Amino acid sequence: MYDDILVPTDGGETTETVLEHTIEVAAEHDATIHVLYVVDDGALLTLADQMKEDVLENLREEGQEAVAECQEQLEAAGFEVVTALRTGRPASEILAYTEQEEIDLVAMGTHGDDYTKNMLGSTSKEVVTNATIPVLTYNVQDEER
Repeated sequence: MYDDILVPTDGGETTETVLEHTIEVAAEHDATIHVLYVVDDGALLTLADQMKEDVLENLREEGQEAVAECQEQLEAAGFEVVTALRTGRPASEILAYTEQEEIDLVAMGTHGDDYTKNMLGSTSKEVVTNATIPVLTYNVQDEER
Protein backbone atom coordinates (compact mmCIF):
# COMPACT_ATOMS: atom_id res chain seq x y z
CA MET A 1 0.00 0.00 0.00
CA TYR A 2 2.70 2.49 1.02
CA ASP A 3 5.82 1.45 -0.86
CA ASP A 4 7.33 4.94 -1.01
CA ILE A 5 6.90 7.54 1.73
CA LEU A 6 8.07 11.13 1.40
CA VAL A 7 9.30 13.12 4.38
CA PRO A 8 9.84 16.75 3.43
CA THR A 9 12.16 18.39 5.93
CA ASP A 10 13.16 21.95 6.68
CA GLY A 11 15.91 20.74 9.00
CA GLY A 12 14.01 22.05 12.01
CA GLU A 13 13.41 20.54 15.40
CA THR A 14 10.10 19.04 14.24
CA THR A 15 11.92 16.57 12.01
CA GLU A 16 12.68 14.17 14.86
CA THR A 17 8.99 13.78 15.73
CA VAL A 18 8.01 13.25 12.11
CA LEU A 19 10.74 10.63 11.62
CA GLU A 20 9.66 8.70 14.73
CA HIS A 21 6.12 8.38 13.41
CA THR A 22 7.22 7.74 9.84
CA ILE A 23 9.46 4.89 10.96
CA GLU A 24 6.45 3.18 12.54
CA VAL A 25 4.36 3.49 9.36
CA ALA A 26 7.22 2.55 7.04
CA ALA A 27 8.07 -0.54 9.11
CA GLU A 28 4.52 -1.84 8.73
CA HIS A 29 4.76 -1.55 4.94
CA ASP A 30 8.45 -2.26 4.32
CA ALA A 31 8.58 1.12 2.59
CA THR A 32 11.37 3.13 1.06
CA ILE A 33 11.59 6.55 2.67
CA HIS A 34 12.35 9.60 0.57
CA VAL A 35 13.73 12.69 2.31
CA LEU A 36 13.34 16.01 0.51
CA TYR A 37 14.67 19.43 1.38
CA VAL A 38 13.48 22.39 -0.67
CA VAL A 39 15.57 25.55 -0.79
CA ASP A 40 12.93 28.29 -0.73
CA ASP A 41 14.26 30.88 -3.16
CA GLY A 42 11.13 33.05 -3.09
CA ALA A 43 12.34 35.24 -0.23
CA LEU A 44 15.51 36.10 -2.14
CA LEU A 45 13.92 38.04 -4.98
CA THR A 46 14.94 41.44 -3.63
CA LEU A 47 18.57 40.54 -2.98
CA ALA A 48 21.44 41.57 -5.25
CA ASP A 49 22.59 38.77 -7.56
CA GLN A 50 25.91 38.13 -5.76
CA MET A 51 24.23 38.14 -2.38
CA LYS A 52 21.50 35.85 -3.70
CA GLU A 53 24.06 33.24 -4.79
CA ASP A 54 25.80 33.33 -1.40
CA VAL A 55 22.50 32.90 0.47
CA LEU A 56 21.38 30.11 -1.87
CA GLU A 57 24.68 28.29 -1.33
CA ASN A 58 24.27 28.54 2.44
CA LEU A 59 20.70 27.23 2.19
CA ARG A 60 21.84 24.34 -0.02
CA GLU A 61 24.47 23.42 2.56
CA GLU A 62 21.84 23.51 5.33
CA GLY A 63 19.62 21.32 3.18
CA GLN A 64 22.37 18.79 2.53
CA GLU A 65 23.07 18.57 6.27
CA ALA A 66 19.38 18.17 7.10
CA VAL A 67 18.92 15.42 4.52
CA ALA A 68 22.10 13.63 5.61
CA GLU A 69 21.00 13.62 9.26
CA CYS A 70 17.65 12.09 8.31
CA GLN A 71 19.31 9.57 6.02
CA GLU A 72 21.71 8.47 8.74
CA GLN A 73 18.91 7.94 11.26
CA LEU A 74 16.67 6.10 8.81
CA GLU A 75 19.41 3.84 7.48
CA ALA A 76 20.42 3.00 11.05
CA ALA A 77 16.81 1.90 11.57
CA GLY A 78 17.15 -0.40 8.55
CA PHE A 79 15.32 1.54 5.84
CA GLU A 80 16.22 2.15 2.23
CA VAL A 81 16.48 5.92 1.85
CA VAL A 82 16.35 8.19 -1.19
CA THR A 83 17.38 11.81 -0.72
CA ALA A 84 16.76 14.90 -2.81
CA LEU A 85 17.47 18.61 -2.68
CA ARG A 86 15.41 21.00 -4.81
CA THR A 87 15.02 24.74 -5.20
CA GLY A 88 11.71 26.56 -5.53
CA ARG A 89 8.44 27.02 -3.65
CA PRO A 90 8.39 24.27 -1.01
CA ALA A 91 4.78 23.13 -1.46
CA SER A 92 5.07 23.11 -5.25
CA GLU A 93 8.31 21.15 -5.17
CA ILE A 94 6.91 18.65 -2.65
CA LEU A 95 3.85 18.05 -4.82
CA ALA A 96 5.96 17.75 -7.98
CA TYR A 97 8.25 15.25 -6.25
CA THR A 98 5.29 13.08 -5.24
CA GLU A 99 4.23 12.85 -8.88
CA GLN A 100 7.68 12.33 -10.37
CA GLU A 101 8.77 9.69 -7.86
CA GLU A 102 5.37 7.98 -7.57
CA ILE A 103 5.16 8.57 -3.82
CA ASP A 104 2.32 6.80 -2.00
CA LEU A 105 2.24 8.84 1.22
CA VAL A 106 3.61 12.16 2.46
CA ALA A 107 4.48 12.44 6.17
CA MET A 108 5.13 15.95 7.40
CA GLY A 109 4.96 18.11 10.47
CA THR A 110 2.66 21.01 11.06
CA HIS A 111 3.65 24.07 12.97
CA GLY A 112 1.30 26.92 12.21
CA ASP A 113 2.01 30.03 14.27
CA ASP A 114 -1.41 30.10 15.93
CA TYR A 115 -3.03 26.70 16.04
CA THR A 116 -6.42 28.19 16.97
CA LYS A 117 -6.52 29.96 13.59
CA ASN A 118 -4.51 27.62 11.40
CA MET A 119 -3.63 24.08 12.45
CA LEU A 120 -1.30 23.69 9.48
CA GLY A 121 1.63 25.79 8.42
CA SER A 122 1.26 27.32 4.97
CA THR A 123 3.37 24.66 3.26
CA SER A 124 1.55 21.80 5.01
CA LYS A 125 -1.79 23.37 4.22
CA GLU A 126 -0.98 23.67 0.52
CA VAL A 127 0.32 20.10 0.33
CA VAL A 128 -2.74 18.70 2.14
CA THR A 129 -5.08 20.73 -0.05
CA ASN A 130 -3.49 19.83 -3.39
CA ALA A 131 -2.01 16.35 -2.95
CA THR A 132 -3.54 13.48 -4.88
CA ILE A 133 -2.22 10.99 -2.33
CA PRO A 134 -2.67 10.66 1.45
CA VAL A 135 -0.80 13.14 3.63
CA LEU A 136 -0.09 12.26 7.24
CA THR A 137 0.46 15.35 9.33
CA TYR A 138 1.94 15.41 12.79
CA ASN A 139 1.14 18.29 15.10
CA VAL A 140 4.53 19.24 16.45
CA GLN A 141 3.68 22.43 18.29
CA ASP A 142 6.30 23.81 20.66
CA GLU A 143 5.58 23.24 24.35
CA GLU A 144 5.70 27.03 24.78
CA ARG A 145 2.60 27.53 22.66
